[in-house]
Amino acid sequence: MKLLKIQDLRFNIQSLKSMAIRNLQVPKTDVNKFLNKLTNAYISEESTCFQEVLNFASVKNLLDERIQIVENMENLVTLMEEDEELKKLGKEETLVYENRLIQVDNELIDLIVDYLDGDQYSDIILEISAGVGGQESMLFVKDLFEMYLKHMSYLGYTSEIIQLDESSIGGIRNVSMMISGKDCYTKLIHEAGIHRVQRVPTTEKSGRVHTSVVSVVVLPQPNDIQITINPNDLKIDTMRATGAGGQHVNTTDSAVRITHLPSGVTTECQIYRSQIKNRKLAIIKLRTKLYDLQFNKEQKSIISMRKEQMGKRERNEKIRTYNFTQDRITDHRLSDGSLHNLKNFLLGGKALDELHQRLDELSKYKLLVELIAKV
Repeated sequence: MKLLKIQDLRFNIQSLKSMAIRNLQVPKTDVNKFLNKLTNAYISEESTCFQEVLNFASVKNLLDERIQIVENMENLVTLMEEDEELKKLGKEETLVYENRLIQVDNELIDLIVDYLDGDQYSDIILEISAGVGGQESMLFVKDLFEMYLKHMSYLGYTSEIIQLDESSIGGIRNVSMMISGKDCYTKLIHEAGIHRVQRVPTTEKSGRVHTSVVSVVVLPQPNDIQITINPNDLKIDTMRATGAGGQHVNTTDSAVRITHLPSGVTTECQIYRSQIKNRKLAIIKLRTKLYDLQFNKEQKSIISMRKEQMGKRERNEKIRTYNFTQDRITDHRLSDGSLHNLKNFLLGGKALDELHQRLDELSKYKLLVELIAKV
């Protein structure tokens, strides 16, 4: 079978005019070049950078259809040149092929992007930690924690607190929780990063606006098969729990710290009065962090744009700003990422979910651009 030269077709194929993949505007020449390369790699059966994608059955089926459509269109060109009477009928049939080719190309791009961006984890660990801003930062950790709990309820997810370190004035220094639900990693990964809050603290007498930051980390939670931990590689320390927790929380060595000696990764848990329960949850958290090390290593080979979620927890690293005095939320990853009604936004639910959908589109756009750039 000859290699396709779709760009030589005499028809003005509308799908290449300005390809809109889920509202992602991609230059026609770039998409055309990518799809041609992909199709020719499939026909030639040569080992290429597309091999992982070409092994995907649904991609193969669409490429088979794409090849057939183009061959039919080329045959129509020949027939129309040879027979004047067939021109009108041929033009109508060509339009049908063109419209189907638009659909096939869109479906191909959708499949490929979803496949490469397919972090479909149903169990994650979400951590929120105070950064610059002291007590005000800790108070905002509590605000975000409550927002996420409400959002979990909205999405129908379940959650369990792993670690909770409260401050003396009612804030939270750090909180970790396990979350389970369909595609919860995809739904919540856009919360990972630095959140900046600008508001007047209740303790501020002069009315001056303070700026504080909070970091959010979202980690996929592996199962026992994916990560094996040798007990001999663990250093387990027990200690008395600190912070709020009732009259018995500080009287026994219930808190647990586990250090994975080969990697140096450390986890702690003191949420329960039972040392056994704390140890179990600390192991789960350790397993997740070890998995995340491997996860990030593998992902860098596919998506170079992934960055560390925590950063340095400084004010200039923010992904989102919550400005209470102006009743505005601004997501800095979007060119038009400003929203109002902050009180409603902090309830989680529809407003946060819609923002996640927009960020998901942006993420897929960046992935598509990066994929095309490799051609």
